[in-house]
Amino acid sequence: MKDFHPLFYSYMLLSVLILGCTPNNPYRESERLKNIFYSSFDEPPKHLDPARSYSSNEYELLAQIYEPPLQYHYLERPYRLIPLSAGAVPEPVYLDRGGKKLPEDASPEKVYRAIYEIRIKKGVMYQDHPAFAKGPDGKPLYRGLTEKDLRRIDEIRDFPVTGTRELTADDFIYQIKRLADPQLNCPILPILEKYILGLKGYSALLHSDLEGIRKAGGADAPSDETSAPATLDYGRHGLPGVEKVDRYTFRVILERKYPQFSYWLAMPFFAPVPEEAVVFYNQSALRKKNITLDRFPVGTGPFRMDAYRPQMEIALVKNENFHGEAYPAEGEPGDREKGFLDDAGRGLPFVEKAVFKLEKEAIPRWNKFLQGYYDLSGITSDSFDQAVTLSSGGAEPTPTMKDKGITLITSVRPTTYYAGFNMLDDVVGGYAPQRQKLRQAISIALDSEEYIEIFNNGRGIPAMGPVPPGIFGHVAGKDGINPFVYDWDDAKGRPVRKPLEYAEKLLAEAGYPGGRGVKDGRPLVITFDNPWTGVDAAQMINWYAKRLKPLGIQLENRTTDYNRFQEKMLKGNFELFPWGWNADYPDPENFFFLLVGTNGKVKYQGENAANYSRPEFDRLFAVMENMDNTPQRLEIIKKMTRILEEDSPWVWGFHHVSFTLAHGWVHNLKPNPMVNNALKYVRIDPQKRAGLQRSWNRARLWPLAILAVVLIAGSVPAIILVRRRLGPGRG
Repeated sequence: MKDFHPLFYSYMLLSVLILGCTPNNPYRESERLKNIFYSSFDEPPKHLDPARSYSSNEYELLAQIYEPPLQYHYLERPYRLIPLSAGAVPEPVYLDRGGKKLPEDASPEKVYRAIYEIRIKKGVMYQDHPAFAKGPDGKPLYRGLTEKDLRRIDEIRDFPVTGTRELTADDFIYQIKRLADPQLNCPILPILEKYILGLKGYSALLHSDLEGIRKAGGADAPSDETSAPATLDYGRHGLPGVEKVDRYTFRVILERKYPQFSYWLAMPFFAPVPEEAVVFYNQSALRKKNITLDRFPVGTGPFRMDAYRPQMEIALVKNENFHGEAYPAEGEPGDREKGFLDDAGRGLPFVEKAVFKLEKEAIPRWNKFLQGYYDLSGITSDSFDQAVTLSSGGAEPTPTMKDKGITLITSVRPTTYYAGFNMLDDVVGGYAPQRQKLRQAISIALDSEEYIEIFNNGRGIPAMGPVPPGIFGHVAGKDGINPFVYDWDDAKGRPVRKPLEYAEKLLAEAGYPGGRGVKDGRPLVITFDNPWTGVDAAQMINWYAKRLKPLGIQLENRTTDYNRFQEKMLKGNFELFPWGWNADYPDPENFFFLLVGTNGKVKYQGENAANYSRPEFDRLFAVMENMDNTPQRLEIIKKMTRILEEDSPWVWGFHHVSFTLAHGWVHNLKPNPMVNNALKYVRIDPQKRAGLQRSWNRARLWPLAILAVVLIAGSVPAIILVRRRLGPGRG
């Protein structure tokens, strides 16, 4: 074997160093100047079927593809509904028991029926999709597919023939009926069954049909989870709460007044789904390849699914059949000066494609954003000091970020994070004054201001009750403080948490002076159940224990995985727990229902995780929930809030403040937490992005040139020495 000279190894080392210094651009060079939006995700979506999806990371994709009847105005505040697939926002018609029309402000107890007539836009076409493809005989082309037929099919875009058709009222009616399909487990079905006329009975009939198919064991009966679901005939039974008027019009009839129903019409649950797509995806051969509606949606929106590889990337492209929509021509005061109306009247969407890369680790994701490979970025605790500086004027980007043209976008989210007590528990639950004082003392000790500073870098607003800012019923300032936890400081003009000494007094009055029971002298031990398994979990748990220790209360931590945690919550096997809620729609009912007795998690499997139950609170809720936003409604909300403040079923935590960083080539980024379909408003300047990417990631080769000279020079004596040892002819 021929010997390698030391110079060869020097060249190899130099080559490795040069390759290591080249930019790590994760995209194709051919896409550099394309109008593409780049972002990332850290966990694949679980559901993209609009009947099943109920998570923000799923809506980030789903809402770009499907179009429910309504949407929120992108720029205006307060939040306002406007048409999307509907031609107009429907005005409910209220009828009394005799069928007589009632005025718009009719009291809920007088309303026997509420009718929403929805007329959709004409000429709206679905995206091109193989579910609509037809053969020369006019019949669906891709029915009865076998595994052999799918040898070269891995994604929807692999089908060679596609088709389309016009959106009709039948598609909306079909989707509403799908919500009752027991195989889909729609998460909002129990709520809708309370309001849509006959939906509960219709759901029971579908359950019966499914059981009949399973008992018969026919060809349509699913044998396991990977098999196609049973094909239920939604038209076999009538649903009186949904009526077809004509090809472009349908009605939804409610059993009572429920003004919040308009908000539901802006959620994907009410987006149209074509029956052809469901039948197409229910084929066993497709399901075995994991090609389902839950992964490859079919809609009329501005984008369609192009690539779905959840362990690598998800890509959306512009829907070639999109009916068109104009960027808003009006906003709120100041929007024009901030540039949010620069694109007024222009056609949407602006980007041709959106690519979402899987990034499980925060550091690589952050570095790629700084290199310009992602257009937006959140801010983790590790990168906060590098990204943001806090001053008396508020938060702003650091000089380093400003030099890169990066802007900081902040917004208060309609979210409430809290720690809840199990009101069924013998120690922390109950409604006697002693139990109220125990919970109030703990609420004072668990300092949300400190928590926000330590774990959120100041990104939060201490909560005084369940309703966050921006939602009707939230009261700011002196009139809105929780008097059982805070005092108002006139000199500082803000609320101040009551001192720990006051909490100690309350604890003694509750029967636990110094944290020990009066009767038995034993220390008060409270279990803390949580699903926290992340890197910051130990610190957060230790913080809870540290805050309760001065009161003499011992915290017993019981961390489990999320599934086990959910099981404990359903069984009521807990005392204190962390929780949170993000608004489905901008109405106080969406927060107060979390504490209604009939929504208790243990007894009713509802969203009332604390199992709180107060007859007076429930009575007031029943009056408030269906009211319009009037001064009378606000007074009822104040009474409800005061009951909650005294009972303290929650430790009122904080409302999250979102921080997002954006590069200077990204435009029209006005935060609106109610808008899920915001991608169509985003505009990119790809030329500016490409130039800055090249500037920021230019390979610096001059240090390597110096290193090369040093390596070569240093290799010469070694080469001469080796040649002498080997002798002539062996070099």
